[in-house]
Amino acid sequence: MKQAVVEGGPDPVDVRLGARLAALRAERGWSLGEVAERSGVSKSTLSRAERAEISPTAALLNRLCAVYGRTMSQLLSEVESEPALLVRAAEQPVWQDRASGFVRRSVSPPHPGLRGELVEGRLAPGADIAYDRPPVPGLEQHIWVLEGALHVTAQEAEHQLAAGDCLRLRVWGSTRFRCAGPDEVRYVLAVVLP
Repeated sequence: MKQAVVEGGPDPVDVRLGARLAALRAERGWSLGEVAERSGVSKSTLSRAERAEISPTAALLNRLCAVYGRTMSQLLSEVESEPALLVRAAEQPVWQDRASGFVRRSVSPPHPGLRGELVEGRLAPGADIAYDRPPVPGLEQHIWVLEGALHVTAQEAEHQLAAGDCLRLRVWGSTRFRCAGPDEVRYVLAVVLP
């Protein structure tokens, strides 16, 4: 599994994220080996992520979210300050998977008592992200393409989406998001917990 190495010191979000991952593991009394076995991620990669020596990829975070029973937005919201009712565009948390060219903006204010959230995704031309499982089985997703072309593979079916198209599905297995065109793709992902 390819990991992005942060140059010039760890990113503050990666430091908080690493600390939260270590805390989640400690809360369950699991060793690095146990998390590695449950997630399919090596112990060394897990250790480096917890120490913020690497910036975790979207695929890595997805695997850990599945182990800890959280969506990615829930996990990322736990390393941000207390959620507000209104989040101005300039204050919406942005996370980057530098290895894949994926940029994720948490549009709606995350809240532990709510089941839905909105995320803006951007994929660079040629970007290809594969998730081996959903963070929560049966997760409902609505994918609305705003600009560009997006190929989504789910339940072994490939869906080719253009600007304005919306795909609704429940995620039980692996998914794949690919930027199919020569230009960046920008889309809205509405996520609803089962």
